[in-house]
This record gives sequence, C-alpha cells and structure tokens, in this order.
Amino acid sequence: MDKLELLHHIFPKNIQNMLEKAPITYYKLQEVRLRVNEPLIIIYDNKEYLFGKNGQMERQCKFPYIVSATEIKETLEYVSSHSLYAYEDEIRQGFITVQGGHRVGIAGKVVVEEGMIKNVKYISFLNIRISHQVLGCSDGIMPYITKRNEIFHTLIISPPRCGKTTLLRDMIRSISNGFEEFQGATVGVVDERSEIGACFLGEPQNDLGIRTDVLDCCPKAKGMLMLIRSMSPQVIAVDEIGHREDLEAIEYVINCGCKLIATVHGNSIDDIKSKPLLRKLVQERVFERYIVLNNMDHVGNISDIFDSQGNQLYHV
Repeated sequence: MDKLELLHHIFPKNIQNMLEKAPITYYKLQEVRLRVNEPLIIIYDNKEYLFGKNGQMERQCKFPYIVSATEIKETLEYVSSHSLYAYEDEIRQGFITVQGGHRVGIAGKVVVEEGMIKNVKYISFLNIRISHQVLGCSDGIMPYITKRNEIFHTLIISPPRCGKTTLLRDMIRSISNGFEEFQGATVGVVDERSEIGACFLGEPQNDLGIRTDVLDCCPKAKGMLMLIRSMSPQVIAVDEIGHREDLEAIEYVINCGCKLIATVHGNSIDDIKSKPLLRKLVQERVFERYIVLNNMDHVGNISDIFDSQGNQLYHV
C-alpha cells in the first residue's frame, strides 16, 4: 500500500472515492479540510480546490460536495482506530497524529476546567495536514550553518506554507547523520505538535537521522530543559518559537554550550525585530545565522541567509 492509499483509508467511502479518482500527486497534497455542512476542500500545490457533487476537483465550484456530520464522526473513528477515548491527551492538544505522520487538527467545543483544557467535544472541524519529507532539501544551506565540525545557532524565518518545518526536518537528519566534512552530532528534538518527527506510537515516521532523540507532544520550553538534563544533546531543534518561556529556555540551552536550530513565522529579520519578545534575541546576536524562506518555486526555497550582524551571505 503506497502513501496515498494509506492516507485514503482514514476517510469515509464517498470522500475516499473522490480522492482516489482525483488527479492527485502525493507530494503536492498539503491539506484536506472537513467542516460540518461545508464544502470538502483540499490544498494542493499551494492552491485551494473544492470537490463538486460529481466528484471533480475544481478551483471554482457552484455545486460543491458538502461534508456531513456523519462523515466527520466516521473520519474520527478511523483516525482513532475506533477508540477516541484513548486519544484524550492528544485531543486536548488539538490534534491526533496518524500512521504516516499526518496530523489531524481538531476543532469543536472546548471543555475548560480551572483554566485548563480538559477535552474537545462536538468535534465538527478537521484539518488533515499531510506529512512530507523532502530528503536533501537542506543540502545547499548546510555549508552556511556549519564550519569545520561546528554548528551555528540558526533561526529559520518563514511565512506560512513555505516549508520551514520540512527544511528543519531535513537539517536535523543531515546534522544527525553527518555529511562530507561534518562527522554528525547528537540532536535533541522537541516536537510539540508532532510535525517534525511525526511520531506514531512513539516512533518517528520521518527520518531524523541516527543520532536524534525526540520528545513528542512536549511543550518547547520544558522539553529543551529536559533534553539538556537527560539526553546530552549537542544540538537542540524546535519549531515555531515565540513565547516568553521559549526565550528563557533558549538562553539556558545556549549557556549550556548546546547549539540551537529553531523556526519562527515571519517575512524578514526586520519582521522579527518588530516582535518585542524576539527583538532581544536579534539585538543580542544570539543567532549566528538567519535563513529567510519564500514561497517561490518549491518547498523550502531560500530567499536570503544572513549572519548575526546582518551581513548577507546568500541571496536569490
């Protein structure tokens, strides 16, 4: 069973049939969105498509296929192997990771007790984000973030859907395995949303290299401290920093002599400087390399690379 066939099996029959008949190439499929009593929508090759009642995939659709509450319920049953209660911890986080590393985002009525999210019920909205691994997509930037056998503290800056997590994932694999002129390093990954390693039952579905340890579904700040204390990483990798506790943990990581690779949403270094919590990191030159992505041509397309002083090392 190939990756696309494996993915199809988490959907009810009607939706499964439409996806199977559509001219879809797996690596271009990014999201499948199910909303109760709303059209079935996919994000494919960075474009939004609807499905018509005739099952055709269209950019504009007068008579779209409407997702029913029953289909939402069936999808949840397939995603959870008919044991939704067994995934209560994941549901509190807002997603379930399925075999293949795909992340099923969940929205509905949130149950809160004493300020903490206890559960999500009446689930009526699903976003299946397709896990992709593009082996080798980081090869071109590795010379910019390594020197001899050292790694530079690196921040990847990227707008949404530009491949920052895909790029980070491949950087982790490359650093962990080693490459010409770099012997490889122990990497600790804090995978708060199960997007980097895409762990299923504790096992990463993506190749993160031979020297990588993963804390799955763990808050970034707590996870960084846990890895330093328990796994002796040489490099720590995290996705989407920005909270105050993240920055405090970053300072601890760096003071311990561990290298850091992180990502953040943004369009440029100036954009990062405009965010009060992140401005301090830029001003104090915590990061030695800044990699700026854009959405041109392909996933993980590099626009610019800068050093800690803002000197441009690379430009498309």
